[in-house]
Amino acid sequence: MAQQDVKPTRSELINLKKKIKLSESGHKLLKMKRDGLILEFFKILNEARNVRTELDAAFAKSTEKINLASAVNGMVAVRSTAFTAKESPEIQLSGHNIMGVVVPRISSTGVRKSLYERGYGIIGTNSYIDETADAYEDLVEKIITAAELETTMKRLLDEIEKTKRRVNALEFKVIPELMETMKFIRFALEEMERENTFRLKRVKARMRD
Repeated sequence: MAQQDVKPTRSELINLKKKIKLSESGHKLLKMKRDGLILEFFKILNEARNVRTELDAAFAKSTEKINLASAVNGMVAVRSTAFTAKESPEIQLSGHNIMGVVVPRISSTGVRKSLYERGYGIIGTNSYIDETADAYEDLVEKIITAAELETTMKRLLDEIEKTKRRVNALEFKVIPELMETMKFIRFALEEMERENTFRLKRVKARMRD
């Protein structure tokens, strides 16, 4: 707020005090929101780290299983078996609220399948194919969970950064400028009061003369 644009009046001083009070209240609430979001972020971060470890392990296991199945049955047979599934998995997206931030909730159906749902029969396949299918179903579930957590973390981080910028703007720019302007108005009013008092004394002195 440029001081030269401010009228040094008592009504302006009252309005300025209200603005400062409102800004300080907003600053406090935003700090609470920022701290709450950071706590939520670190909670999810710990969970995401565990899921990421599980995902890496599931990927390694599925790679091992498909290599073994391919070695025993041949890659063509493994790929042919993969195309026999009767239904594809379905992904459902919804959202939920974390301290005002809408984050995704990802659920799935049809990832885990019975032998019948997988589409291939017992004849012509063996346990290596079954174990490969199990491993990849587990991998897909881990990927879905990881996607939900990592997207949530990104949205929380974006909101934390926005909230931090607003907190800093209030703390280091808006409130100090309002306080400085209030000091200017008070000083100007005091100067006007002193000048009026001095004039009044001169008038009284002249009247006595």
